[in-house]
Amino acid sequence: MEIFSVTRSSLPSVSSVPKGYAEWLVELKARIDGAQRRAAVTVTRGLVLLYWQIGRDILVRQAEQGWGAKVIERLAHDLRVAFPDMRGLSRANLMYMRAFAEAWPEDAIVQQAVGQLPWGHNLVLLSKLKGPEQRLAYAQRAVNQGWSRSVLNIHIETRLLEREGKAVTNFAAQLPPNGSDLAQQALKDPYVFDFLGIGQEAGEREIEAALVQHVSRFLLELGAGFAYVGRQVPLEVGGDDFFIDLLFYHLKLHCYVVVELKAGAFKPEHAGQLNFYLTAVDEQLKSALDAPTIGLLLCKTRNRVVAEYALRDSNKPIGVAEYQLVASLPEELQSSLPTIEQIEQELEQYHGHGDVAE
Repeated sequence: MEIFSVTRSSLPSVSSVPKGYAEWLVELKARIDGAQRRAAVTVTRGLVLLYWQIGRDILVRQAEQGWGAKVIERLAHDLRVAFPDMRGLSRANLMYMRAFAEAWPEDAIVQQAVGQLPWGHNLVLLSKLKGPEQRLAYAQRAVNQGWSRSVLNIHIETRLLEREGKAVTNFAAQLPPNGSDLAQQALKDPYVFDFLGIGQEAGEREIEAALVQHVSRFLLELGAGFAYVGRQVPLEVGGDDFFIDLLFYHLKLHCYVVVELKAGAFKPEHAGQLNFYLTAVDEQLKSALDAPTIGLLLCKTRNRVVAEYALRDSNKPIGVAEYQLVASLPEELQSSLPTIEQIEQELEQYHGHGDVAE
């Protein structure tokens, strides 16, 4: 990674400052000062718009007047002198403003989800994603569900939105139309359990115990709406004892969700076993106000056609998905821009503390 550093000796001399720079600096100072005076309720949108405008100005002046990279160094120095208490005016952050404006050519973008997110979230979107559609989709979800920057980063790295709704299910046939689409979106494929820190050869009980131990991260992976009920939940049927691997309740779907783990490949008999558990839960735990219980089979591997055949004649709503104990970031989600961690390290080295505006 290129390390940016600025010293007085590296700054362009006054005589080398290009024509029009002084007037532009005065204009920028006035614009920044105005943004700082905005009411707190609009500070995020105002700051994002300000950063976009600065980035656009840099792009335009570099393209039309041939200004080089040294001007950004000079600008960072002059702005920090003018606004010593304002964070986010380093050369590195100005470079990100330029990238931000280049990624979103129209200022109307700040009226969308991107403009409602703190600058740190936007740095994650710029660093981790390349396409505007993906960036907007993750930005909208972050706004709707109140994701922190670290949660946004996790969901991008594990391709959350790309995995949603991909599980093999029979929901369309077994659930009412107004609930089947929502239930389908509630499941994903594959599930990524790389946070467990266990090997690929881990058994069902080992995975199950690790998921419960890391239940907060497990719930994050499951998605919004899941509430943990218990592990190895006992059910008595006809005098025999049975135990459900993991039991959840979905607050949006208003139903129990039975999760069964299989350390190997999916087999048709797994669907029959889960169908039995769903019947038992519907009879013994479900209330009249609850929707039908949903089953989720998590398998190490699954043949999609075999799973579709197995679920076709099942009379209970079941989904089948794979899980991964180790995951890698796909090439198409990697960016040539520095990561948010790298940029923060750089800022700390230069200023002695973080300089990225939140």
